[in-house]
Amino acid sequence: MDAGEIFEHHYFYRYPGTRAWQRKYFVVLAVNPAGDIVARLLTSRPHGRPEQPPCFHGPPYPGFYLGVIGGCLVAKSWVDLRYLDDLDAMSVERDLATGTVIGVGQVSRSQLIPLLECAAAADDTTRMQSRAILNALSRSR
Repeated sequence: MDAGEIFEHHYFYRYPGTRAWQRKYFVVLAVNPAGDIVARLLTSRPHGRPEQPPCFHGPPYPGFYLGVIGGCLVAKSWVDLRYLDDLDAMSVERDLATGTVIGVGQVSRSQLIPLLECAAAADDTTRMQSRAILNALSRSR
């Protein structure tokens, strides 16, 4: 997995009311030294996240505006910069093999560097995640 790749996870969480599985989209920001994936979820709900500037660290929710990505992502999208546990590499590889996780797109080249800079500086990004993101940033330039 490379920085900027977008994936769809078909069974990311169970909806509280019905317990039905819900899908989520995530973008890879980096791979950490242990091989696990530093990622953040995508959302189509602005919830106070602006389109301009694209990088927003303020309340109520931090985010990075991507716009309409295309393919199956036909609504305006933001990267939700709130904390997300790193994804276990072995679990993701298994999920890719079974089709539970599928690749659906790529962040544009013009947005990748600003996204990585923004995510590395987000309040909820851990020091280890930030280091991994900055390493991915240096490889992307």
